[in-house]
Amino acid sequence: MTATPNPDSLTYSYLGPAGTFTEAALKQVPEAVGAQWKSVNNVGEALDDVTNGRSIAAMIAIENSVEGGVSATQDALTNVPNLRIIGEYLVPVNFVLVTRPGTALADVNVINAHPVAYAQTRRWLDANLPSHGHVPASSNVAAAATLLDTELADAAVAPPGIDEHYDLDVVATQIGNNQNAVTRFVLVSSNTALPAPTGADKTSIIVELPDDAPGRLLEMLEQFATRGVNMSLIESRPIGDSLGRYRFVIDLEGHILDERVADALLGLKRFSPNVIFLGSYPRADKLATTVTPRYGNDVFAEARDWLRAITTNEPSVNRGS
Repeated sequence: MTATPNPDSLTYSYLGPAGTFTEAALKQVPEAVGAQWKSVNNVGEALDDVTNGRSIAAMIAIENSVEGGVSATQDALTNVPNLRIIGEYLVPVNFVLVTRPGTALADVNVINAHPVAYAQTRRWLDANLPSHGHVPASSNVAAAATLLDTELADAAVAPPGIDEHYDLDVVATQIGNNQNAVTRFVLVSSNTALPAPTGADKTSIIVELPDDAPGRLLEMLEQFATRGVNMSLIESRPIGDSLGRYRFVIDLEGHILDERVADALLGLKRFSPNVIFLGSYPRADKLATTVTPRYGNDVFAEARDWLRAITTNEPSVNRGS
């Protein structure tokens, strides 16, 4: 049973410590202003805070424009029940290289970096520090903080502004491979109330195929294609019970209260042994969903009315044939 947070001490969990990209995402949540913020070490801890009532919601990274989906988040959302995504937030991602005071770029031999950050800065690092070594860190901020605690590394890949929190020197800026990189974060809660459709929404689900028979993936995709529902994300994750068994993490354009999305999910539920509804929520970019007229809400309503008239022998409200 999910615990309920105390409304007098609302807390939001995020991957900390202060200075992370996750904190930057949480700063975009108006409701979080003035609330308590709890720094955690990983996604599992953040979601555990929510399910046990220590936090009203948790901000977690779910997708990066360069690296794709965050597998730890996707797997956690699969395995922790009764959670809902209530919002998404976009944070531009770039990095700086920092050192202990007095350490110059020419003196850097070993770099501390979170594996994702390291991958996203590898091009610059290889070009400017071709002989460097890499020590993995648990987070971007932890990579920088470790410089002051140990001498395992000479420099760290960290978020811009990290020198406002730690006594470090910035020896290089804009070191990311892709200057347009963006990370997508989601705010996850145990509140299952649906927000009203805005016309610019996403619906997130996780789906398992019934078996590995030929054409099963196509059958799943047809549930969306035949109803005019576009997917903005589809990624596979291993189920883990045997080789070749996968579940799919899917983002749909639209809200579950949109007729075409609801009908697609009904078809999907008949097809799949396990469908997890993660939530319908406003898009961060506020781009309105384009809907072909043949898949509009009124078309589905007319079809239902037509069938009702046949089965009840009552006149059709829309006078369909």
